Amino acid sequence: MKSFILVLLILCLPFLGESQNFQPAFIRQHIEFLASDDLEGRGTASLGEIKAANYIADVFEKLNLKPAGKNVSFFQPFEISFAIDGKAHQLIGRNVVGFLDNGASKTIVIGAHYDHLGRGYQGRSLSPDSKNKIHNGADDNASGTTGVLELAKYFSENDVVEKHNYLFITFSGEELGLIGSKRFTEKPTVPLNSISCMINMDMIGRLDENKGIIISGWGTSKVWGKLIPDLAKSQNLKYTVDSSGIGASDHTSFYLKDIPVVQFFTGGHGDYHKISDDPDKINVDGEARILNVIAGLLQNLDKEAAEPEFLSAGNAHSGVTTSNFKVTLGVMPNYSYSGKGLKIDGVTKARPAEKAGILVGDIITKLAGKDIATIYDYMEILGKHEKGQQVEAELLRGKEIKKVRVTF
Repeated sequence: MKSFILVLLILCLPFLGESQNFQPAFIRQHIEFLASDDLEGRGTASLGEIKAANYIADVFEKLNLKPAGKNVSFFQPFEISFAIDGKAHQLIGRNVVGFLDNGASKTIVIGAHYDHLGRGYQGRSLSPDSKNKIHNGADDNASGTTGVLELAKYFSENDVVEKHNYLFITFSGEELGLIGSKRFTEKPTVPLNSISCMINMDMIGRLDENKGIIISGWGTSKVWGKLIPDLAKSQNLKYTVDSSGIGASDHTSFYLKDIPVVQFFTGGHGDYHKISDDPDKINVDGEARILNVIAGLLQNLDKEAAEPEFLSAGNAHSGVTTSNFKVTLGVMPNYSYSGKGLKIDGVTKARPAEKAGILVGDIITKLAGKDIATIYDYMEILGKHEKGQQVEAELLRGKEIKKVRVTF
């Protein structure tokens, strides 16, 4: 009998090892630091952001990752302008970048944003009377940042030389409009043409077994549909997919450079962008399972004969949406634009904006007869329309005013 049990244990060792790749206790430890009051919500360019950046850089250094920021450091600084109480301020934010060099020709980017709303003066808090209150952002996005740190640890300590290099990046400025990731793709610290694909984690800390996870970017490469289903099944994870490569997180910046992307997300909840998004609500066991899927995905990408092929993913997966709107224009707004109107950073193929002739760089000033001063005006207008309706859009292209017809 004892011999039988011993044999059974030996047979099960690979499976037991796989389930223990990521320790919930370590996940909790990272999140509790990153989402502590001491970091004051990690507002972009704040002292809390600097403390978080130093913490991440220290982890990268201990793992012997190469500094891949500016001037042989882990930090990639960028200028940022945003208004506080109606007054614009020029400040410096920073991405944190570490490189695991396996001597390969291709590199996979593994990223997440680490900034949040600070003390309620940045981004859009949904808590009443939120000014000067700390928004810890445990799920958004200390959870994703922790995913980057834990994956960096796993792949730097696994005694395997993979067929890809790994670039681990935590972005700042996401809450203000994907500013850090946009900066990286405009001023990359590794050649963009060497990037095989980008894996993003945004809010992976609230796994609900009944809802599962949402996987975005599914349509940007056929490889995701080939590799992910079996990995999710191995962790008993339900999932739904969104085909589009454009969304409200940093994978969008890479998709707009024709790089295959995939994002993992456990879904919205009542604490989103509120002061109540605290560490005690994080499902660390669930996050560990998600990280097992991502680690498995990275390992299986190494076994593929070819690099992921980029596909234009213009249409969201049927029946799946993360938006409350019945219609979409199919554009990526420039969230850092401070003038009046909606400046366009990206246009999705085969969606209403492209069909109407709207281009990157255009500034939409009116839609359906309504003035657009901010992105919130634009969202309000979208919410009042149905599929099939046709409206007029007025836009500024350089110094020229143009009018186009948009069919939702």
